[in-house]
Amino acid sequence: MKKILEMMEQELKSAFEACGYEGRFAKVVLSNRPDLCEYQCNGAMAAAKAYKKKPIDIATAVVEKLAGGEEHPVFSEAAAVMPGFINLKLSPVFLADYMAGMAEADKLGLEAPEKKETIIVDYGGANVAKPLHVGHLRAAIIGESIKRMGRFLGHNMIGDVHLGDWGLQMGLIIEELRDRKPELVYFDESFSGEYPKEAPFTISELEEIYPAASAKSKVDEAFKERAHEATLRLQKGYAPFRAIWKHIMEVSVADLKKNYSNLNVDFDLWKGESDAEPYIEDMIQMLIDKGLAYESQGALVVDVAEETDTKEIPPCLVRKSDGASLYATSDLATIVEREEDFQPDRYIYVVDKRQGMHFEQVFRVAKKAGIVKQDTPMIFLGFGTMNGKDGKPFKTREGGVMRLEKLIAEIDEAVFNRIMENRTVSEEEARETAKKVGLAALKYGDLSNQASKDYVFDVDRFISFEGNTGPYILYTIVRIKSILAKYKENGGRISAEGTEKHILPAKGESEKALMLLLAKYNEVLENSFAETAPHKICQYIYELANGFNSFYHDTKILSEENEEQKDSYIGLITLTKRVLEACIDLLGIEAPERM
Repeated sequence: MKKILEMMEQELKSAFEACGYEGRFAKVVLSNRPDLCEYQCNGAMAAAKAYKKKPIDIATAVVEKLAGGEEHPVFSEAAAVMPGFINLKLSPVFLADYMAGMAEADKLGLEAPEKKETIIVDYGGANVAKPLHVGHLRAAIIGESIKRMGRFLGHNMIGDVHLGDWGLQMGLIIEELRDRKPELVYFDESFSGEYPKEAPFTISELEEIYPAASAKSKVDEAFKERAHEATLRLQKGYAPFRAIWKHIMEVSVADLKKNYSNLNVDFDLWKGESDAEPYIEDMIQMLIDKGLAYESQGALVVDVAEETDTKEIPPCLVRKSDGASLYATSDLATIVEREEDFQPDRYIYVVDKRQGMHFEQVFRVAKKAGIVKQDTPMIFLGFGTMNGKDGKPFKTREGGVMRLEKLIAEIDEAVFNRIMENRTVSEEEARETAKKVGLAALKYGDLSNQASKDYVFDVDRFISFEGNTGPYILYTIVRIKSILAKYKENGGRISAEGTEKHILPAKGESEKALMLLLAKYNEVLENSFAETAPHKICQYIYELANGFNSFYHDTKILSEENEEQKDSYIGLITLTKRVLEACIDLLGIEAPERM
């Protein structure tokens, strides 16, 4: 289904060309003066320079051609105003027909992309053996939203958690385990049997072992050196350490899957840095053979600076002097693996913006070496930090980094208490509702901010049922569900799509305003994905929720005596519910039946 702006531009284009001007001047935009008109075309201003004419003369001629002495099928009003703007208002009949078209169309009229792309979204980045904490929140929910948006548009989206499972933390855990349980067979050099299938630790023990080992390495240089050596031996394939590593992965990944699931986040690939390891040696040799990698102070580096750079871009370090791999090494090898497996048309990395330089170096090496084609977009979606009310990175009251499951539990409890203040539902239902509303509060509170910006995490504001919040959006959907339920209780019949209800031209301003907002749906979704900007979907559904609530307060929907008019209202609010539900699903949010 064509976007409504495209349909308007087609009409303007015909009028411009009929007047002897190029159709490229017929661009239509939302009005910046909604008190005067709904849309506007400023093309006459640009055309005036090209054709050496007054803008108002061009605008007047185009408007006259649009009117043509008859009622226009698309516009109810078209006016040329000084110094040369064309002000436009849509025909209520055309708009009502467009609503009906949306209701009947697949995906509410969202068109399939011209080219279906295979797109890798790298958005987890959790380290195994550590619990998820608030620092993992943004990558998970921003990346999940980007993946869902692309998939809904029709692309082949592949989400990869890209676990940190191959670095120094592995050596630290192995050596701490040796100190605690030296009797384990993994540390017996003479052992030659099969290693145990059961892990020598639980997830709780594992999550305690790592911070203890990390703290020890800061004060015990010998322990730190042992951990480095253990990491190198693991990476070179030492069997006992590989066996411990497998235990760490099994125990940790099961826990990570559970915690990501609580966020309504999932991944198509549960790959880690370790999966790139088999590709590293050949990749390093390829960089050397192509004359790109060279030795510098014993390490191997690749120059990536370009003449057009406005800031210094240091060489990319791809191998340390002791032969160990780095993050850049595994990230490049991961790209080699992805190219072999999927041949992606696009890459999107959702990572803390402080990693910007690292990924700039990696992307440049990948293209310079021909690992990735020059024209393949490699997008770094760097996000800002989640801060407390003091403006500093969010911490617990004790000053530590808060575990994600604790944060979710605290929000759920706050929402539960808010629901129970009204006491309209049972405690059991309130608990279930609180989970959905709490998750919406958390996710919307994050996603409604531009990803690259830092934001203040404010539980009281996020769980409010008023204002630009997740609970307010859900409350609006639940309000529509309640109206439709009462309609059915009173003998009304309606399908889930509501397509059998003929939507009539708008009678009042708030009704037409709601239709105009609904008409923006497919354009908003396409633009939000193209700009990797979930906050634009949040902005849209907040406007749409406000538009519905204005219409609701202005209109007696269920008490409308004219049945045809009532059916039209029911059809319109059903479409509103469907658009809101489609959009919140892209944010990884779900609405309850009642609140």
